[in-house]
Amino acid sequence: MLEKHSTWYVIVIAVSAGMAGLLYGFDTAVISGAIGYLQELYDLSPAMEGWVISCVMIGGVLGVAASGFLSERFGRKNIMIVAAVLFIISALGSAFATGVTMLVWARIIGGFGIGFASALSVTYISECAPPAIRGRLGSLYQLFTIFGICATFYINYGVANSGSYAWGLEEGWRWMLGYGTIPGIIFLILLFFIPESPRYLIKKGRDSEAFQILKRINGETIAKKESKEIKASLDVEQSYSAKELLKPGLRMALGVGIFLALFNQVIGMNAVTYYGPDIFRSVGFENNTEFLATSIIGSVQVVFTIVALLLIDKLGRKKLMAIGSSLMAIFMVLIGSVFYFEPANSGPLLIIFIAGFTAAFCVSMGPIPWIMIPEIFPNHLRAKAVGIATMFLWGANWAIGQFTPVLINNMGGAFTFWMFAVINVICFTFVMTIVPETKNKSLEEIGELWKPKKSGKQIAREG
Repeated sequence: MLEKHSTWYVIVIAVSAGMAGLLYGFDTAVISGAIGYLQELYDLSPAMEGWVISCVMIGGVLGVAASGFLSERFGRKNIMIVAAVLFIISALGSAFATGVTMLVWARIIGGFGIGFASALSVTYISECAPPAIRGRLGSLYQLFTIFGICATFYINYGVANSGSYAWGLEEGWRWMLGYGTIPGIIFLILLFFIPESPRYLIKKGRDSEAFQILKRINGETIAKKESKEIKASLDVEQSYSAKELLKPGLRMALGVGIFLALFNQVIGMNAVTYYGPDIFRSVGFENNTEFLATSIIGSVQVVFTIVALLLIDKLGRKKLMAIGSSLMAIFMVLIGSVFYFEPANSGPLLIIFIAGFTAAFCVSMGPIPWIMIPEIFPNHLRAKAVGIATMFLWGANWAIGQFTPVLINNMGGAFTFWMFAVINVICFTFVMTIVPETKNKSLEEIGELWKPKKSGKQIAREG
């Protein structure tokens, strides 16, 4: 059991690093408010509309790809500081963009920052948090992501109601994008109050500094034990490369990590987040009520992410993902049916179905992949493996942002959302068949799950 002061110290560390989620959440949501104005202002085609939204993921993929190498060389904390600065620059550049090209470049720069932060924040937390509360603390990243999304939906709604439509077309969208400086500055300030990862410090020979941090977290006895375990795993790490992830056992861990990363993105939540106002506008919402409807969905995200925070270390990762993916499939069928049958006054029904889907997502495939991806890999390969899995996550994120408007424009809303229903059925199947339960397991115990099973002949020879 952690002492009270130790618990608060761990929470402060986790909250500060988890605030990286504000950056991701803001960027995910803000463009949904601006894109309608941008589409009209610059006469964007569906493909170009998708590019303006998804270009940030190009920077994100590159940021994730570089985050492992850079964090091993310069430290988790320092690279997260760089991420905050890049995001601030991006928000300012987007607000003062003089055309689509400048806006796209500004968003790509922001993508670098978000890529760095998304890859390192949860990894940093997992390296600092005790096993008993690691799930809850790791889910803080997702909680702040959802809080950022919800707050940004309301900011978009407020800005849209601050002037005429003509004002929004010329100035309003700039204010929406420019507000991104606020989460960037908050994250930057908080990072100066947290320590470097103990694992990174020990790797750099700063054992005494690392021990003091571990001591504050878990007390002296456990700190000594953890210091020895970290040193032992670092000794092993020196002789391993990313190719080890392709060997039997670890290959399965990598597959699970990539699966979790992909399904965090492709099950449909980001389609709703990126294009929420457009989706509601297509069933009759107008006069900025489409922004209000999207804000209601954002509030649902906050409430049920908090529910997930309370349940994740009690019910377990696997059970929540199985329940959530099955419910999401049902709600996606219902959402698609609204578009297929096109009933009059279908707006309230659509809000209910999207809210149900959102609630299921937020207690399952929303926060859990961000927690499990860092914890399922052995210490000596975690940074490399998380980088690979997160690259797939960002790649899938790009695909959703780029192709959702094309699908809706060419195939219709019904086909698009029924396609997401099928993807959720596939997600449920994979969760039930290949994803292990990691609740209350130490990182070392989780590593044992991936060791290849020995054959009877091998056991007999060793005997």
